This record gives sequence, structure tokens and C-alpha cells, in this order.
Amino acid sequence: MPRSHVSTGSTPIRLPVRTCVGCKEKAPTADLLRVVVSRSGGEPQSFDCIVVPDAEHRLPGRGAWLHLDRTCLHNAERRRAFGRALRVPGAIDISAVDAFVERRVLPDEKNRQQH
Repeated sequence: MPRSHVSTGSTPIRLPVRTCVGCKEKAPTADLLRVVVSRSGGEPQSFDCIVVPDAEHRLPGRGAWLHLDRTCLHNAERRRAFGRALRVPGAIDISAVDAFVERRVLPDEKNRQQH
């Protein structure tokens, strides 16, 4: 008689882990924002690439991971980590990611100040 598999709870659930390009700490993907590069077809003086947030983790292309934290965003920008992680040469526009982080971080800070 075949035995049925009974879960004892001893096997931990494994979550995908990625490294934040800002602080270089490993975290589950649920705690990080994925960003991808989108080519701009604009003017010659504009940025070559635009980094856009991928909150649903579904956009095509190579991605980089970032904590939803201004410090991590600032560190990644200062170290030019987006260009290396996404493997793109030239100037990179991160204004879309900056705006996304601002929208996500500001409500949390307002809640902390009210309490």
C-alpha cells in the first residue's frame, strides 16, 4: 500500500532571493522593487535609456532589484549600479523609479509622523 505524503512542516518554503543594487543586501523578491530598462527614441540630447519600475515583476528584459528606500536608490545612482546591473552603456534616466519610490515612501513617513 503506497504511503501518502504528509507534510510535517519541517521543509521550509523557499522564496526567491535577490540582491539590492543600492545596499547590496539580499532580500526576498517580495521586499524588493524590480526595475527594467526601456529604450528612449527621443532627441540626441536625451538619455539613452530610461529605467522604469516593474512592480508586478512581469516586464520583459534584464532586471535589477532595489529596496523601496530613498537611501538605496541614492546609493545605486551614486555608484552607477543601474548601468552595470542592467548592462546598458551611456546615460540612464531613473526619474520614473525616483517618482515611484517617492510615492511609496511618503505615505509611510506621514503615518509615522502622525503616531
